Amino acid sequence: MAHHASQRSALGWLFVAAQIVLVAALLAELRRVWHASPLRRSAGGLLASLGVVLMAAAGVQLGRSLHPHPAPAAATKLRADGLYRHVRHPIYAGLLLWAVGTALTAGTARAATAFAALLALLALKAPYEERQLASRFPEYAAYARRTPRWFPRLRPRREDDPVEPG
Repeated sequence: MAHHASQRSALGWLFVAAQIVLVAALLAELRRVWHASPLRRSAGGLLASLGVVLMAAAGVQLGRSLHPHPAPAAATKLRADGLYRHVRHPIYAGLLLWAVGTALTAGTARAATAFAALLALLALKAPYEERQLASRFPEYAAYARRTPRWFPRLRPRREDDPVEPG
């Protein structure tokens, strides 16, 4: 059992390392920001700024439960209020907004590729994290059924709406 837990821990840290590399790749592409049109710079800057604000607000709401590894720490409390009432992963949603804004501003194939890779990575990391949360918190499954993963619904979900998978 301990070996299995250490494998999960190593996979979690691999997700963290890959995420750091992709964020660094996007940041490196910002050296081209002055080559972008004013409209692209403005639109990309707005998206990136909104993403940073969302990440910061979600991090503040997590408080002591915030840490880089996707498995919950011993002190983690399940959050289903605030931003977490609307989406299960507001930090990832903010990171994606920042990344698409950064890629738009940079306007390079490398930036677009780094964004696509980050999106794919988070599409793998989020379910991994959710499995960890579901094993720790029995109420997580019901929360996941009623709460979208990354982006809020435009209208409140009614009881007769189909449940959104993953």
